[in-house]
Amino acid sequence: MLECINKKNETLVSVIMPAYNTEKYIEYAISSVLSQSYPNFELIVIDDGSKDNTVAIIKKFIDMDARIKLVINQTNLGVSATRNKGISIAKGEWIAFLDSDDIWKESKLEKQIQQAEQTGAQFLFTGVSFINENNNLYKGLFEVPSKVTYNQLLRQNVITCSSVLIKKHFFETIKMEKDEMHEDYAVWLRILNMNILAYGINEPLLIYRISRNSKSGKKLNTIMMTYKVFRFVGIKPVKSFYFMVSHVLRSLMKYKNIKRN
Repeated sequence: MLECINKKNETLVSVIMPAYNTEKYIEYAISSVLSQSYPNFELIVIDDGSKDNTVAIIKKFIDMDARIKLVINQTNLGVSATRNKGISIAKGEWIAFLDSDDIWKESKLEKQIQQAEQTGAQFLFTGVSFINENNNLYKGLFEVPSKVTYNQLLRQNVITCSSVLIKKHFFETIKMEKDEMHEDYAVWLRILNMNILAYGINEPLLIYRISRNSKSGKKLNTIMMTYKVFRFVGIKPVKSFYFMVSHVLRSLMKYKNIKRN
């Protein structure tokens, strides 16, 4: 079994991975964390009541690496409560999120920690490449700005949850909630509304899986979830509708570029 190698000046990163019936993909996700060039992390995998072989696969990895911790929800709590549970037991100064069907590039954490040290950033995210359910890579990339403000994020959510690295202290007062909307986007907006900047690395350090069964897989559903985010963070209906339209137009361009073969 491998033990975590703690280097003197390296802070601990807690990686939060919710898992539900993801036996087909979770091996790729966990392997991508274990392959990180930045070694000082703990991987907290929270199974949310899977009915398939997800837990058995996780346990095989635990036997290989002591940095992995498994938490099993006795009942299905949903992704927001599951992420919150992972954050509550995390020991790291930093929190990183990785969904169990997504994949990181090997240098993901290292490059973000380096950028945080250089800039003083407390909230970071990366560019994205995309694969489908059969592990086929799309040619298009999602490029991100070097910085994003609250007002910019209202017009387009450029922060993909599985690319985020963020200081844990933000979650002392802000939790993920309401799975019927884009719960992560609501959190990013609430944090940036505290005069915080999010810093982007414009490299595809995240490989995001586009799935027909995901929450955002249906276009009408994702439009309504976006509107609910704006209302949840206190934006009035007319402005919420305006920002929702902005999201729709930008998303059409985004996926047109991504799926271009």
